[in-house]
Amino acid sequence: MKPIDHNGKAHSDESCWAEAFPLQVGQCSVPPGQPGGSVAVQYTAVNVIAEPPKDYIIWSLFSLVYSNPFCLGLVALIYSVKSRDRKVAGDLEGARSYGTSARFLNIVAIVLSATGFLMFIVIYCTLYYNINRHYY
Repeated sequence: MKPIDHNGKAHSDESCWAEAFPLQVGQCSVPPGQPGGSVAVQYTAVNVIAEPPKDYIIWSLFSLVYSNPFCLGLVALIYSVKSRDRKVAGDLEGARSYGTSARFLNIVAIVLSATGFLMFIVIYCTLYYNINRHYY
């Protein structure tokens, strides 16, 4: 069997391999840690436990039941369920993405609901005041 180089070509001359890959025979006479000597490398593994992404499913249920303008609560609930599914499947980045979208939709739903409720109160009070003012 002939040796094969990195280009896939066979060589009949085995001397090129001895020159290309010299072997070290014997031990180093230099103490460890000194230049030119062997160096022991130590690795330290640091395990950082990342907080699992939030899916905001309770908030989405609240948005669905109590504040659901333009069906944003339903869409937020769908994204929350997708986030939980991705978290269970082990795709933490996908879960984080869906969770962020669910949080944004919940915020928009709450803001729109609160704004609509306040507008209803203001309009109702204004109409009530104007109607009662004309009759009394």
